Amino acid sequence: MSPPSPADPSRPSVLVLTASYGEGHNAAARAVAAAVDAAAGAGVARVVDVMALATPRLNSVVRSVYFSAINRTPRLWGCLYRWLDRNETVPRRLCLMPAALHRLEAILAAERPVAVCSTYPAYSVMLDHLAKKGRFSAPHFTIVTDSISINSLWWRAPSTGWFLPNEESADVLRGAGVDPARLHVHGFPVPSFFGDHAATLAPPDLAAGAAPRVLYVVHSGTHNAEMTARLLLAEPGWEVTCTVGRNERLRRELSALVVGRERPAEILGWTDRIPHLLMTHHALVSKAGGATTQEAIAALCPMIVNQVVPGQEEGNYELLRRRGAGALAQTPDVVISALRRAFAWRGAIWKQWRRALEPLARPSAARDIAAHVLEHAQMARTLSR
Repeated sequence: MSPPSPADPSRPSVLVLTASYGEGHNAAARAVAAAVDAAAGAGVARVVDVMALATPRLNSVVRSVYFSAINRTPRLWGCLYRWLDRNETVPRRLCLMPAALHRLEAILAAERPVAVCSTYPAYSVMLDHLAKKGRFSAPHFTIVTDSISINSLWWRAPSTGWFLPNEESADVLRGAGVDPARLHVHGFPVPSFFGDHAATLAPPDLAAGAAPRVLYVVHSGTHNAEMTARLLLAEPGWEVTCTVGRNERLRRELSALVVGRERPAEILGWTDRIPHLLMTHHALVSKAGGATTQEAIAALCPMIVNQVVPGQEEGNYELLRRRGAGALAQTPDVVISALRRAFAWRGAIWKQWRRALEPLARPSAARDIAAHVLEHAQMARTLSR
């Protein structure tokens, strides 16, 4: 990809930096960029994956190794995650990759952004390095996409401010000595769909005798996916939707199972309907990924967590556990038992879970973050004149 053309000096630009190591970073970046454009005009925000642009082949290899580690050797990944959290030197050096640093500097020079947001912690280290050399001076905000089990790399380098998904996560940074005035608990940035349809979309009333609706989202590396789906589809009183991504084999096998089923069931491949599905189903079964967990919260859709990757995902489930808003069920049989318990007595426990999610849900988070960033950027520009 060629370097960006020089920006129009009369038009503000907000750079949103992301990295494709987990969907949470990309999902947050897209939501914030969309909110900035909605507030300031189309094209003001630009989402950039500097890692992918600078070293595409190396980035592809690193991504492959990363996903292989979290899916095949999660305990080993957990040990590495904790080591990176404790080590104060190696992670910072790893972030200062020459090719990525050079590409980031070129993008900053071309875009001349009024503000930079990053959803991946390595960029804070790079921006700090460039700032110390006098090559970067715009406000920089870090959007933390993890909860509670937050690696210290997120706050080791300075930022103008940090946006946190919840108070529990803000407490972690306060405990680490980050200036509380720079911490803003606006929530995890999710698509505007959640806020736009909060008053019109909801699952049917269990108390009135409606059939429970269960959404099962299968991620790459999800354990026992086929058995879990088979047991869900074997429940005659439930309506079931399974999304299997690009796993065509699993889609074909599950599609054969729904033929002739009395209650509705739908088997989907890759889909952009996840927000709508979350808002119209009673419960989500999935791993505790950052974007998945936060979108379920925004939809007030209680979650049955069937897999937790050690490290960054531990805090996502811990958040639900502390709030009493879901259950951990790491085998197919336990998933079914947890759902039966939630739906018993016309959904008595499910109602408790849903009410527990209400204080956590911040469907306007992206809009609030965008407003904060744009206001701060305008203030900084005014003071610099």
